[in-house]
Parts: sequence; structure tokens; C-alpha cells
Amino acid sequence: MLYATPVLDPDLRARLEALDATRKKLADEVTTSSPWLGTLRRQVMASSVESSTSIEGFSLAEDEALAVIEGQRSQSGDENRMAVACYARAMNRVGALATDPVFRWSDRVILDLHFDVCEFQRNHSPGRWRTGPVSVTGAEGIAYRGPDADQVPGLMAEVAEWLESGDLEAHPAVRAAMAHLHVVSVHPFHDGNGRMSRIVQSLVLAREGLMAPEFGSIEEFLAEKTPAYYAVLEETQGGAYQPDRDASSWVDFCIAAHLAQATRRLSQVEAAAARWTALEKLTDSHGWPERLVIALEQSLKGGTDRAGYSAEADIAPVTATGDLRRLADTGLVEQQGEGRSTRYRASRKLRGVQGVSDRYMAP
Repeated sequence: MLYATPVLDPDLRARLEALDATRKKLADEVTTSSPWLGTLRRQVMASSVESSTSIEGFSLAEDEALAVIEGQRSQSGDENRMAVACYARAMNRVGALATDPVFRWSDRVILDLHFDVCEFQRNHSPGRWRTGPVSVTGAEGIAYRGPDADQVPGLMAEVAEWLESGDLEAHPAVRAAMAHLHVVSVHPFHDGNGRMSRIVQSLVLAREGLMAPEFGSIEEFLAEKTPAYYAVLEETQGGAYQPDRDASSWVDFCIAAHLAQATRRLSQVEAAAARWTALEKLTDSHGWPERLVIALEQSLKGGTDRAGYSAEADIAPVTATGDLRRLADTGLVEQQGEGRSTRYRASRKLRGVQGVSDRYMAP
């Protein structure tokens, strides 16, 4: 037995309409061919991945997470980096499954995604259902106990069946919220259940074709509101697997998260467009090739190096080196490190250029 998808009240329906309107604007922006979308997409991906892993105690600075995701940092021996790299790999799989014409939900899909997420935690049986009891510890002791291990395969088969054909008429954000609740409540794995629940939620949304998974996810909101996130889960679950309980408060919380996150993403997109225009004016004033806008944008968002700039600008490494040195000579970027570890980050001078700083503030 799984939780029933709740009947929506008029207030929640109105907020879903507001979410749809905001997401339509966002989808229109991110599906157009804009030169600044590449850097923004990577930034958003890094932020979402780092946010989700940080909920479970794996902490990494956003620019460091970006470097790990892009393969510019080794993950060897560092659990925080490995957690980010594995989560990013799972989200890449989500992106591929989102447009797979023969995709079908199954327990194997969920197991494979869990292997991606927890591959670095070999002692936690990645890609296998748990075989023993599991509980979640809260501020005052045990906050939740999952169902007995012998129930897990059957319950997850039921979850997979629901994901494939259950409540298909429900709003995508509502279905995604219920998918999250189903997985996290069965708690089918020895570890990584929270990460897996959020990934399954993202895949449900991505399969709807609304937009790229990184633009539709709510990981940042959940990381910022973690106490509230856990509190509403505890309220909904009641300390044990009780799928006859009302899931309305959980769905309400998730819709609020989606609306806040979509509003944030739209602001980020608008800020990125304005920033690109300001950088174009800056390069024009120096008589530089337009490609240097890419280097400046990358320097503002986590920093860049020769390989990253060369790849996105589609230029030879020697040309990239010359461009970056030119920017450093003018004081717009600052060189950090030497040799292969050299990175270029925006200077205070660049950040002070009118229109370059982000206008968006987190809601």
C-alpha cells in the first residue's frame, strides 16, 4: 500500500496555476539558443547537486562542486567530492532518461540510479535493497522507522508500478512530490535514501518534458529549508510507515518549494541575460573579439581555466591562453595557481562594472 495522492484545495490549485505560468516563462527562456545559457546551466547544475548532497552532510563550496562536475578536480579520497561527482552522474542519467522514447519505470531504474549516487560508498550496498532495519534520527531521537526489510522489494515494485501508470492525471509537480514521498518513506536503501528520493522526483518532472532537470529541481530550496523539510516529512509520516496518513501538508510544502525555486531560476536567467549584455559592451569598448565574453562570464561564475574556456569558445588552447593573459593584464581577471591548476577568477574591477553583478536575490 502507498500513500494516496491528496485532493487539492482551491488555494493549492491557484498556486499550481502560478507555478505553471512561471515555469512557462522559464521554459521559454531556457529553450532558446542564448550564448550565456551554457555557463548558467553548469552553475545551476553545480548548485543543485551540491545542495542535495549537503542535506546529507557532504559539504563542498559551489565553485569546487563545479570544478568536480566538470572533471577539473580529482575526487580520489575525498568523500565530499565523490558524493558530488556521483550525484552529478546520476543527474546526467536523469537527463538521458528524460528523453528516452522507450523508457519505462521499473525497480531496476531506481536501483541503477542508486548505484550511480552511492557508488563511492561500497560498504552501503549501492544498487541493492537493504536487508536490515533502518531508521532516521531526529533532534529528539528516532524520528522515523522504515518498514521491515522483507517488505522493501514488494513495496518498491508497487512504487515502480505507480510511477509508470499511477495518478497520471495529477499535476506533474504533485506526482513528483508523491514520488519523493513514496521512496523516502519505504526507505529502501541502507544509505542515500534522501538523495535517491530527490533524484526520482527530478526524473518524474524531467519525463514531463517541462525543461532540463537542473532548471526544474528544488534541491536548493530544500537545502536552505532543511529543518522545515524534515519537519513536514515527520508530520506526514508519523514516525513509521503509515501510508493511510494524509499527505496534503507534504504536497503543499513541495509546491511552495517549486514556486520559490522557479521564481529564483527565472530571476537568474534574466540576470544572466543582462550580465551578458554588459560584458559584450565591455569587450566592444576594448575592441576585443566577442569570444572573450565567454571567458569573462566563466570567471564570474566559479572561475575558468584554459581547457574550460577553450572548449566552450571552440578555440585552440594556445588562443585561450593568450585571451586569458590579456584579461589578466588588464586587471579584469586574477590568475590563481600555476601550471595545470591555474584558474582565472573575476577581479573586483570586473565585478564593479555596471550591469555585471547579479541582480537576483534568493527569495
